[in-house]
Amino acid sequence: MASGKAIDAVYGVEPPSAAKKLRELHYCAHIVHSHIAHFYALAAPDFVVGPAAPPEKRNILGLIEKVGKEAGLKVIRARSAAQRVQEIIGGRATHPVCNLPGGVSKQISQEERDEIASIAQNLVEFSLWSLDLFDKVVLQNKEYLDMVLSDAYTTPTKYMGLVDEQNRLNFYDGDIRVVDEQGNEVVKFKPHEYKDHIAEHVESWTYLKFPYLKKFGWKGLEARPDNGIYRVNTIARLNVSDRLATPKAQEHFERFYETLPRPCHHTLAMHWARLIEMLYASERMVELVNDPEITSDKIRNIPTEKPSEGVGVVEAPRGTLYHHYITDENGIVQEVNLIVATVNNKAAMNLSIRAAAAALIKGGKYDQG
Repeated sequence: MASGKAIDAVYGVEPPSAAKKLRELHYCAHIVHSHIAHFYALAAPDFVVGPAAPPEKRNILGLIEKVGKEAGLKVIRARSAAQRVQEIIGGRATHPVCNLPGGVSKQISQEERDEIASIAQNLVEFSLWSLDLFDKVVLQNKEYLDMVLSDAYTTPTKYMGLVDEQNRLNFYDGDIRVVDEQGNEVVKFKPHEYKDHIAEHVESWTYLKFPYLKKFGWKGLEARPDNGIYRVNTIARLNVSDRLATPKAQEHFERFYETLPRPCHHTLAMHWARLIEMLYASERMVELVNDPEITSDKIRNIPTEKPSEGVGVVEAPRGTLYHHYITDENGIVQEVNLIVATVNNKAAMNLSIRAAAAALIKGGKYDQG
């Protein structure tokens, strides 16, 4: 999706409204699909099966054994349904082929709209069920909540994410907003302005670069207010948002910050934030699929300009994603710069690992839980 938006900019063409809505609908389904996999396959085994369980049990099979076959099937069906939406709009479920400069390759039929509408409503219910599960397993368990709030899993940084004109979370479009460790807005910029605000530091011991905010500079791998280290991902997106744009997700957003400080620096709370985002994306799918324009045949504006240069930015499931292309006059890419979510988080991940290791490893000894 970031590459599709970058190519729009390369050709200087704006997609019609219906195309943007189809793209966002597809992308919200992708967010749900990814968040289900991340929470249930990677996070939930530690929480639901339990950190004290043997390592060989802390996986998706151990999770199904714990919650039961029906709950396991519910998760698999929901993820499959979200993938089906991507297939309908994108042409195929993985590596979609729908984006073209200035729009998308095909409209959806009324029958397809009806199928997506049913899926979207079911995903709202599934997201609420998932949040209820998290509440029962984690939020009502003092030991788990204390673990989330512990110093071992707390890393104060700045935060970055896409927001709309009302500073509400948006996965597909908007401006990039950055807040500091106290939640104060540091800067807000357009996607094509990213190089004015982000630089990349290089260390000899890793091939990945360390992005940082130019306004603060690079002060090393240290969590300090005058350092340019920032985070993206689920907590970052909530921290940079004043509110969420859908009603049920907003209710859970408010509870999140009633329970945790704002901004939230607790890394394990990303799993809760991920479920809130899953609910937001599902509700947004319901809104988009019920928009009368969603079945419009006005799905592409044909480019008329010579291709040159463009930047596309979206919120990937794991954080802000930048694609920057420079082409020749034939549209053949000559230069590329990508800052992907994991790279944005590179410095903060090092800080988080160091904090956890210092708290949990004593004299070279540690507990598998």
